[in-house]
Amino acid sequence: MSGWRTDVVVVGAGPTGLALAIGLRQYGVGVEVLEKEARGKREARAGIVWQRALEVLADLGCADALTAAGLSLREVEVFAQGQRVGAMPMRCRDTAFPHPLSIEQDAVERLLGDRLAAVGGGVRWSTEAVGLRLGSDGAEVDVRLPDGGTDTVRCGWVVGCEGSHSMVRKELGIPFEGARRPDLQCVQINARADWKQPYDPARSYFFLERGASLGVSPRPGGGYRFFCFRTDPDPSIRRPPGLREMRDLVAEATHEPGVRLWPTDPPWANRARFQDRVAGTLRAGRALLAGDSAHLWAPIGGHGLNTGLRGAHNLAWKLASVVQGRCPEGLLDTYTGEQRRTAHAVMREMRRNLLELPPTPASLRAVRALGPRLMATPAFARRISATLSDLAMGHAGSPLSQGGAGARLPDLPATVAGRRRSLHELLSYDRWTLLAAPGAPVDDERLAAVTGRYAIPVRTFRPRLDRGTERRLPAAALLLVRPDRHIGLAAHDLPALETYIRRWFVRKA
Repeated sequence: MSGWRTDVVVVGAGPTGLALAIGLRQYGVGVEVLEKEARGKREARAGIVWQRALEVLADLGCADALTAAGLSLREVEVFAQGQRVGAMPMRCRDTAFPHPLSIEQDAVERLLGDRLAAVGGGVRWSTEAVGLRLGSDGAEVDVRLPDGGTDTVRCGWVVGCEGSHSMVRKELGIPFEGARRPDLQCVQINARADWKQPYDPARSYFFLERGASLGVSPRPGGGYRFFCFRTDPDPSIRRPPGLREMRDLVAEATHEPGVRLWPTDPPWANRARFQDRVAGTLRAGRALLAGDSAHLWAPIGGHGLNTGLRGAHNLAWKLASVVQGRCPEGLLDTYTGEQRRTAHAVMREMRRNLLELPPTPASLRAVRALGPRLMATPAFARRISATLSDLAMGHAGSPLSQGGAGARLPDLPATVAGRRRSLHELLSYDRWTLLAAPGAPVDDERLAAVTGRYAIPVRTFRPRLDRGTERRLPAAALLLVRPDRHIGLAAHDLPALETYIRRWFVRKA
């Protein structure tokens, strides 16, 4: 490896690092992924992939493999102190992935690894990044090799995706702002159950008791993931929960004293405490941070894995555009701003998640009194699903969002050149997409003349939306959609389009 160079070094082969490497390889960028652990040393851990992350995985070419390996969750049923509150559909509109997916992290990593190999990438296992030096035009990463020797990898860029104790973040001196979450723990086990609830691979449950919220989700390998967010009277207990502890907890939360549990094969159990932290910046010169290296919080709502995947999706196309000379380096600063805002937004939303936070007596009374009516209301169910799915998460306020833009483009039905399409069928992760309203006073020749002067990979369409759906989009003649499905610009005329492109793209020689 001595003296060897690559475009980008990714430190860490978890889901975020693998997704980032896939995105870069799809653009033809040279990538080396360094992972200190040995191949296959993985645990079940995260257990759900939400709808927006499934769109991310579709852009990375592996959504079909994941959906084939997972379970589509279609309904959640809620109980409070033994009383059934109601059930809600877990469904979102305007996406090719209306339901979240039950699939565990080890399977996600395996399938991402398969996809990385398919696009010409790979992982250097048992290879630990131990040091980092940045220059004005690149970086050097010191590594410890599988045989105990050391070497140095030279690269244009380095991205730390190696978790909460990130070497990259520490070497850069970037503060990890935040604090420990007090009086909260999560105990989990994969187990089969003998209990009153009928097994349905599409249905999950929540059982609320004072100081404990028990979630139960079917898992692809059979049985359930039992996970409980609860108060933490004895933080000195570090060991994973035993079968008896979990059985007693499940019996108390479900009001079924006769419930029986037995471990799945392979067995898995976990006890975790949490910190809420976000790195002060996600970029320092030629180095960037992603995933748990960049942000960390209690996995209420299961959004840690999902936010990491979305961040990798955001970063990959931007870093590739800079590496390949299409955009100035300043584009990468929009990644750090957008992803930090996203992390803070997720943390705020999850602090309001009454379904998974350990309930208080007051919140339990509210759930029992108001829950049946609210859960039977379609508008309430849509709001909860939109929040959990991340489909409503956007980048308003980013310098890359102009003219009231920033939202994810909804996947609306449309007619294009006489053919029925959905808007997302017009998009592609390897380019930008320009959507011109049918009545836009700019012909395709003039649009091509403007975009053709700059290094922007773009394709133009003139979709005609179904009646009544136009209000779901910004009122503009031209919508310029980023590779990651977010609207970058809503413009009314050609000069506004050219001003935007001039700012973010390099002019062709």
